[in-house]
Amino acid sequence: MSAFDRRDLGLLLLRLGTGGVLAAHGAQKLLGWFGGHGIEGTGQFMESVGYAPGKASATAAGLAEAGGGTLLALGLATPAAGAAAAGAMAGASAVHAPNGFFNQEGGFEYAATLGLAAAGLAVTGPGRLSLDHALGHVVDRGWMVPAALGATAAATALVVGARNKRLRKPEQDEAAEDRFESQEPLSGE
Repeated sequence: MSAFDRRDLGLLLLRLGTGGVLAAHGAQKLLGWFGGHGIEGTGQFMESVGYAPGKASATAAGLAEAGGGTLLALGLATPAAGAAAAGAMAGASAVHAPNGFFNQEGGFEYAATLGLAAAGLAVTGPGRLSLDHALGHVVDRGWMVPAALGATAAATALVVGARNKRLRKPEQDEAAEDRFESQEPLSGE
């Protein structure tokens, strides 16, 4: 087997593994499969961790994971598929970041690994053992890589930024209330 063939086989294995895991996670969110909670339950969770509206956030995350994962596994529209999955994993990483890095402590290790693998596939491409290759790379052009990753990075930054702002607001309101309550009464009161 030549080095080029080994590369294609390696990319196929990486795509199938990463894409399969992502598709299963998306199916948990969208359909309640594999012990998931479906749109309703996932929407409630999303709302509780600051992604609002919860149901729309659950749908977007589920579609990015299930759709991106399926397309990655197939090697179809690889730049967009990898970027979508990486964006979803960046959003998941934001939820887990306060717990540190390691997954055993509830950290972002797992989400970051899936996101980096998806982004790496978007950049590297699917290899010859893919639908993109079979279709002449009509949805896997070089210019699509920075476009997909750039658009996803911008959208993810906005979504995660809005989430972080929502999470800070109650803390800021509480701090302001504490400052107000701790002020000395004005003389004559």
